[in-house]
Amino acid sequence: MGDVISTHLDEGKREIITARTGEVMGEFGCLYEQQYALALVNSLRFEIEGREGPQPQLLHRKVPLEDKSIFSGALFQYLEENKKWRNRFFFVPDTYRVQYYENKTAYQRGLHPKGTINCAGYRVLTSMDQYLELLNTSLPDVKAKVSRSPFLKCATQFPLLLWHPYSRHYYFCVTSEKEQEKWHAVFQDCVRHTNNGLSEECKVQTPAFTDAVRLYRQAHGQYGTWDMMCGMPPQILTNLVMETLLPELRSLITPRLKGKMQERQRNWMLISDAVYGLVQGQAQAQYEAIVQRCEAGRPPLDTSIRTDMDQIITSKEHVTNKIRALVLPKAEELLRGSVQPYISSILEALMEPTSRGFSEVRDVFFRELVDMSKNALNDGSKDKLGERMEKISMLAFHPVKMQSCYQKVEQLQLEGLQQRFDVSSPSVFVQRAQILMREQMDNAVYTFEQLLHQSLEGQGSEELCKTIQRCQDRVIKKYDYDSSTVRKKFFREALLQILIPYMLKQLSPSCKADLPHFQELIFEDFTRFILVESVFEEVVLQSVMKDIMMAVKEAAVQRRHNLYRDSIVLTDSDPNLHLLGENPPIDWAGQFGGEGKQPEEEGGEYDADGVEAQKRRRVKQVVSMIQLDGTAMLPYESCLEVPGVEGIPEEGEGDTKAPKTESQPALPNGTAEPENAENKTTAPSVVEEAQSQAPSGNAPQEAESKQSIETESTLDPPQEPAQPDANSVPRDHCDSSFKSPTSEAAEEEGDAITNSGKGGIAVESPQSNSQTGAEVSGKDGVSESDIETGPLCGSVAFEIGPAGSPYSTASEE
Repeated sequence: MGDVISTHLDEGKREIITARTGEVMGEFGCLYEQQYALALVNSLRFEIEGREGPQPQLLHRKVPLEDKSIFSGALFQYLEENKKWRNRFFFVPDTYRVQYYENKTAYQRGLHPKGTINCAGYRVLTSMDQYLELLNTSLPDVKAKVSRSPFLKCATQFPLLLWHPYSRHYYFCVTSEKEQEKWHAVFQDCVRHTNNGLSEECKVQTPAFTDAVRLYRQAHGQYGTWDMMCGMPPQILTNLVMETLLPELRSLITPRLKGKMQERQRNWMLISDAVYGLVQGQAQAQYEAIVQRCEAGRPPLDTSIRTDMDQIITSKEHVTNKIRALVLPKAEELLRGSVQPYISSILEALMEPTSRGFSEVRDVFFRELVDMSKNALNDGSKDKLGERMEKISMLAFHPVKMQSCYQKVEQLQLEGLQQRFDVSSPSVFVQRAQILMREQMDNAVYTFEQLLHQSLEGQGSEELCKTIQRCQDRVIKKYDYDSSTVRKKFFREALLQILIPYMLKQLSPSCKADLPHFQELIFEDFTRFILVESVFEEVVLQSVMKDIMMAVKEAAVQRRHNLYRDSIVLTDSDPNLHLLGENPPIDWAGQFGGEGKQPEEEGGEYDADGVEAQKRRRVKQVVSMIQLDGTAMLPYESCLEVPGVEGIPEEGEGDTKAPKTESQPALPNGTAEPENAENKTTAPSVVEEAQSQAPSGNAPQEAESKQSIETESTLDPPQEPAQPDANSVPRDHCDSSFKSPTSEAAEEEGDAITNSGKGGIAVESPQSNSQTGAEVSGKDGVSESDIETGPLCGSVAFEIGPAGSPYSTASEE
């Protein structure tokens, strides 16, 4: 492996790598310094003017994963060094940077991991066919003899592959389909989280970075969305360099590669990974120097902006009016002919899967609370409340239980529009929607925690079930409102991200040549704060913003996908609810039982010395580990070596050669908590109460519901995600059913949970005045005040957010 890299990455190639990295970072650095000043002005103006959108109804958790880990367990990993499969222990912490150890004992002793995987930019695959299809694109123009032996022989029938266009690939496999599904969901969550690497809390650095990257790519003729806008800034910049560097190196190196096609592909992967590491090291050092230089000059810049803010605003408005007179006629002509006819179809393509995803979030949340209410009704006490609430508190970060929500939005397709508007793939929008779904789920769970904890103080256990339902009803209403607000903002941002690059690409050739003349209108002292190129982009954005807002507003007025109208405000919301968000985290296990429990998966049975080992024993895991039936615990798993590649039969060579995981003991992937025998039974009172309170109009579904309730209501919620049944909303339900599940009477009287054919709930209209206390108006027009005029000093009123997320508008409704 080292010989391949040293042979093909000689001194000359390394000089090319350093030179190309320096060129990209030099150009990026100039753009970043310009955008840093603009972002600082916009941040200060927002601070002074205090423009805000609708107030969220749900609380936001400040530190979601404190003292938590996501998952851990054993995986077979293929090692390139010796061409063998080894069993390794994998641990996913709250940072989502996957760590792997020689075995579980090494992890419990606090030893350093053998390696760490940053999943940003990766794709998670579950079949060799998917992997080989992507692998064949790495050397598109190379012609070589194809070997009869496959590229990789998996040790089992259930592979898990991590593919990256530039970095190292990882090969894993497990012994059952259940393990594969769970690990697939976990790895996808790692990719989703690490892709979202740009902090939204950094109001200056993040906008400056995203705008600088966007302007760099536009300067090189790339206006559309970018799939590799993922990870932390050094990773994004590395991807930016590799985008042009790798094709150049490929043309120099591939003619010298020897061997059959599989060997050439393997060697090229090693070379590409080595180049990626070199570029990332150089890009990170240069980026940190750029940021440090800008931060050092921030105090005097801040003082100057605050002093001259009024003059800066006046000067920018004057320049904007001049540029608008030049650009607006051309922009409106382009709008009428090539943009307006497509806005409604793009919006519909976005709304359908996104709203289904948010609806599924609501259903999953509702089902979890229904299960807890049933268990509380059976117990008749608070003894196990702490244990159940500990599980529910991490629901948003449970990749398996959230998988059904994420899969809904993965159906998003922009076929027919991608080529016209230069959208590389819908993955940019899918991942952004999934991040928003997870945030809304955690907000709903956290709000429920605070309301329930407040209600339980000084209350007897006999009212527990009704208390849970009242808190649930209040949270569901708030979720429906916040979900509508978040989705409308997402739709506007996505439309901007699709349409604005297209319009800029069409208008730039005819307008850019005249822009330098407007620079003379700007006072010399303000040239750092007003850039004519950015003002031009802002004028283009304003020209289409009116049509975008009108399209989203019409969808809300027509009650499509349960979007609330802008005029609807929850006037009867809890005025002091936000004060609960300042409370310290609730120790459910300590206050309501379960604090003495130390499951094996948390390391509770391992007695080791040292601070690190004790800390790891205290960490609680979001996803339960897998223990296959009939398997024993093997503490030194990595000592079990899978035969070499030559000894592994092909998948499908014959039944006699295929691995039989059912007849042979499979290697364990960890242990699970022992189940209590009483958890297997369900008190008849749960079924009787569900039947007695179900609406009479749903009698045909009751027999079906009874069967589902008897099998699914247990004292402890199952570790696997609840599957849709008669007590849940069908997967193909109409979005119009995405409404509040309770009536006002149920909220006031605290009635027990009811079941119906549609999710086991009694629905009410979200736009009802009795529910929202809102003033409902008819179809609202769009006034000029509704349209965001853009940031102050030349920076366009949109940004490419984390992981290439949609452009964000500065104002709400």
